[in-house]
Amino acid sequence: MNKTVLITGVGKRIGYALAKYFLARGDNVIGTYRSHYDSIEQLRKLGATLIQCDLTESTSIANLIEQVNGAARLDCIIHNASDWLPDNNSLSPGETINRMMQVHVNAPYEINLALADLLINSAQLNNDAIGASNIIHITDYVAEKGSKKHIAYAASKAALHNLTLSFATKLAPHVKVNSIAPAMILFNEHDDDAYKANALAKAILPKEAGNQEIIALVEYLQSSHYVTGRSYAVDGGRQLM
Repeated sequence: MNKTVLITGVGKRIGYALAKYFLARGDNVIGTYRSHYDSIEQLRKLGATLIQCDLTESTSIANLIEQVNGAARLDCIIHNASDWLPDNNSLSPGETINRMMQVHVNAPYEINLALADLLINSAQLNNDAIGASNIIHITDYVAEKGSKKHIAYAASKAALHNLTLSFATKLAPHVKVNSIAPAMILFNEHDDDAYKANALAKAILPKEAGNQEIIALVEYLQSSHYVTGRSYAVDGGRQLM
């Protein structure tokens, strides 16, 4: 049976790769995006249902929830949308922390609560309903380590993992809730050789991980029926440096 997956932030990088993976598998993908990229049209042509949604706006979140609740089923939510806002930006400190918490905590909290019944109902359609539906929060390895230049960002990602613990308890046994905490997965096009060398030197496995590492972990979490409330680091062993 084809599953339906909601992925926030499908315009680029991990979100885009995940959307393409699920579409190729024959699943129904509902993807959100804030800014329009060529990739959005590519996903649309592949059959994705795409909803423009600014997670900093309550009306935009409400519209997303209304549209998804109209779906026949929902098997998985992947909260991938992120805003890597440094502390030395043009906003005030108060505006910075509020924005980070809104995107990485408030929005997932609202969406999970509003779509919980749909996830549970979809799980109950399976022969083995225990752990059949999933919520996956994409956090960050800095949630445990902290960050000198992205303090608000790191704090909000730590709070997002705390949502994992609470929702795993609340939505059991039908819905599993887990976190994935990546470090450097893909370099950006503008990253120079010096930046790449410095980034690689931070891990005991000095390589660019690639999207497939995240896809494989998402696939594992979906297929498992006995893992919930956990955080999975994808960081090349940075904690050992």
